[in-house]
Amino acid sequence: MSGFSEGAPCWADVSLPDLAAGQRFYGELLGWTFQDQGEEFGHYTIAQRDGRAAAALMGRMNPDLPAAWGLHLATSDAGKAAARIREAGGQILFGPHQVGATGVMVGAIDPGGSFVGVWQPGTHRGFGIVNEPGGFCWTENITREPAAVDDFYEKAFGCTTQQIGDGEHSDYAVYSLPGVPGPVSGRIKRSADEPADAPSGYQVYFAVEDCDAAAETVGRLGGQVHRGPQDSPFGRTAIVSDDQGVGFAIIDLSRTAGEPPAL
Repeated sequence: MSGFSEGAPCWADVSLPDLAAGQRFYGELLGWTFQDQGEEFGHYTIAQRDGRAAAALMGRMNPDLPAAWGLHLATSDAGKAAARIREAGGQILFGPHQVGATGVMVGAIDPGGSFVGVWQPGTHRGFGIVNEPGGFCWTENITREPAAVDDFYEKAFGCTTQQIGDGEHSDYAVYSLPGVPGPVSGRIKRSADEPADAPSGYQVYFAVEDCDAAAETVGRLGGQVHRGPQDSPFGRTAIVSDDQGVGFAIIDLSRTAGEPPAL
């Protein structure tokens, strides 16, 4: 894969307390193999499926920050993207930072409190596998500030927001980008009955061959299944966490039920 549009999800990585344990868990669950990028890059480890880049694992550098999956959006100019993020009401955590020849990165917080990375590619283009087993296929920003977040991504990345739910009982929206067919990501308003300290953040979906079998594997490997497996118009899904408590989602894209909402 190459040539991600400005603002499109192009990469995901996870920070973990135990990197070796993460390799065991995700390696068995998603069929990943791993390439350690060495001490120079903090042992940042690229996960591959059938030789194609799927995501990355890294050790958690700050023990005060939660272990979590992080999403990165594509840009052709990290400096300009950082400026737009500031102007739209986001907070820059770091960067633009040159990462050797691989690219330029920016880390930011959106107005709802979700971390979002920005990636200007060099030798590392981003996802090499998507919408196939072992590959990234979708993401949702879970937030308590949907209006502010929608406005931010519209201003910073040129997204168009389309409400799917009614905005009250179900506040779910999808983001689209100019020239890109179909939505590129989703946004969910966090339910008021969830714990007050539940953080905002991106939920990353990975495709699997069989959601039920994958959910069983999650449990066998020491992770947890929080919801599902359940059918949807987009595939059979489950919301899970790994054996270190990091949440994500799995989906069998081949098993759909019902009609998707009209866009």
